[in-house]
Amino acid sequence: MRFLTAGESHGPALTAVIEGLPAQLPLTEEAINYELARRQRGYGRGGRMQIEQDRAEVLSGVRFGRTLGTPLTLLIRNIDYANWQEIMAPFGRKPERAAIITQPRPGHADLAGALKYGFTDLRCVLERASARETAARVAVGAVAKALLAAFCIEVYSYVEAVGEVAAPPLEPAALKALAGQIEKSPVRCHDAQAEAKMLAAIEAAKSAGDSLGGIFVVVALGVPVGLGSHVQWDRKLDGRLAAALMSIQAVKGVEIGAGFTAAARPGSLVHDEIFWQPERGYFRKTNNAGGLEGGISNGEPIVCRAAMKAIPTLSKPLASVNMQDHTPYSAAVERSDTCAVPAAAVVGEAAVAWELAVALKEKLGGDSLPEMLANYETYRKYLSTR
Repeated sequence: MRFLTAGESHGPALTAVIEGLPAQLPLTEEAINYELARRQRGYGRGGRMQIEQDRAEVLSGVRFGRTLGTPLTLLIRNIDYANWQEIMAPFGRKPERAAIITQPRPGHADLAGALKYGFTDLRCVLERASARETAARVAVGAVAKALLAAFCIEVYSYVEAVGEVAAPPLEPAALKALAGQIEKSPVRCHDAQAEAKMLAAIEAAKSAGDSLGGIFVVVALGVPVGLGSHVQWDRKLDGRLAAALMSIQAVKGVEIGAGFTAAARPGSLVHDEIFWQPERGYFRKTNNAGGLEGGISNGEPIVCRAAMKAIPTLSKPLASVNMQDHTPYSAAVERSDTCAVPAAAVVGEAAVAWELAVALKEKLGGDSLPEMLANYETYRKYLSTR
């Protein structure tokens, strides 16, 4: 399975094409649009979220609510395009009001992208580099979640920290019970006291013309043993998950399980001891490995943590250089968020869900969902005899 996305932040629409889905997978518009709405929430979001009401249109690959096994095309229209049609027109001359942007923002793709592709107008870079692109990835993730759900695999997320404010640790086993509370939280936090401090920190940053990053956690429950492989570097599931999360705009660090904490501990306190019971089979009492050993899922919850840097667009911009004459200049200001960590957590869910769905399809094979389910039952019976 694979997918591609296309579209600019202020262009007509975002598009995603998914190839390799099994046939006969049930899909609903409501499920996809629910995930898109979750991405638009979160305290600290900017004015763009007041304009867009993201909804996905399915243009191909589905008939009467079930996939056909053919490429599935999703379209998310940009409502704000009505205000940008002249500036973002694919043909014709650039209008007078379309000023050239020549002040790159520190921490953004502006300068590196302009130098790489030879642009003098930074809008040619920032439109695609924008996190608006993640709306398409969340729609793709919604489709992946539908496939995982058929195998009782669930993906959750929560915000662990905003700026210097951190919430108490949360065990994966408790996450399912707290999912409703997390969804209602404006910062996707499971702890009321930490939530209040996070909200105050975001307000303080907004008042100062600044922005805040943070840490979010994605947890997958019900993942069977055996997804991914140890035999080649690009088949290792932990590497694929890390790459997917790192590809999200502004994410600068990813860890699996105990992650960097494990580096300071002796092996006796890091590695998860193995046990066996007739009714459970193999299991572990700890999960420092985060559900992955040797690039393969081991049956425990998969736990991924991602560090998101602060948004690079500031209302009080940092120093930069005008690309036209190299004179000192304040960086360009685009409409942006003060804090987008809660939204990034939802995008992280989508990224993890997609990689798990791909790995599941690789493991089970099959051209249709019934065939995959039959193969899964055979695999489960095999595991019960080991």
